[in-house]
Amino acid sequence: MDFIKDIVENVWIQRAFWSVIVILFSLLIYHVTTKVLNSREQKTSKIMGNKKNKTIIRMLKSVIAGTLGIITVLMVLQIYGINVTSMLAGVGIASIVIGFALQDSLKDIIRGFVIVSDNYYEIGDVIKFGDNIGPVTSVSLLTTKIQDINTMNFVSIANRNVDKVEVDPGYVYIPIPLPLDLPVAKAEELMQDIIKKLHHHDGITSAAYQGITAISDSSLNYQIVITCDPVNKLQIRRDTLRVIATTLEEHKVHFPYTQLDLHTKNK
Repeated sequence: MDFIKDIVENVWIQRAFWSVIVILFSLLIYHVTTKVLNSREQKTSKIMGNKKNKTIIRMLKSVIAGTLGIITVLMVLQIYGINVTSMLAGVGIASIVIGFALQDSLKDIIRGFVIVSDNYYEIGDVIKFGDNIGPVTSVSLLTTKIQDINTMNFVSIANRNVDKVEVDPGYVYIPIPLPLDLPVAKAEELMQDIIKKLHHHDGITSAAYQGITAISDSSLNYQIVITCDPVNKLQIRRDTLRVIATTLEEHKVHFPYTQLDLHTKNK
């Protein structure tokens, strides 16, 4: 009995016990809140046009995890007799030094909130950063992650670099050079035929003829624009070029080629 009493009254055992209780309670709160947010995210993913809600939910999970982690650490320190109040007051003195060390992280956090509030991009949007382009898979307090469509690798982008990020709206512009001697009316009939065929392509959202965009020595450039999922742009472009080529073959119209006029000088 004395042995059990000594264990129960042992200060370090009591501290360890209450530390475990605090940690388990924090994990319980995190589990419940993330379960609610995950349920909300699943409902959101079934509704078109709610990518922003999905992004905000994932950001909230990141914030909750960070906040609970900090609170749990402070409570455990208090249990072990460390004066957290005095420690926090001392942080004010060291905050300048820490601020310089963490200024990039602070920029990332601020930009993370700006990304969500100002709709820079959302989960599912295709963005380009340097040589990497792909859909956004997650947005946290510090980083944005994308999956590069060329390499399929996951790339992390610091949120402070948001001003260097380009959002791909999914437009594909394709110029179609046709011979100068082809009447414009005939050429525009060809454009409408191409547009009609593209409308039946599963991966193309819309297609439209935009008119003549350039005149060269041997051709007129007629331009069409299509919209599609940016992730599939490369394949959609290849499919579109095939439709253009086969349609011109059907109408027996050839792509123009550069002609050279040679003049001989009589001696």
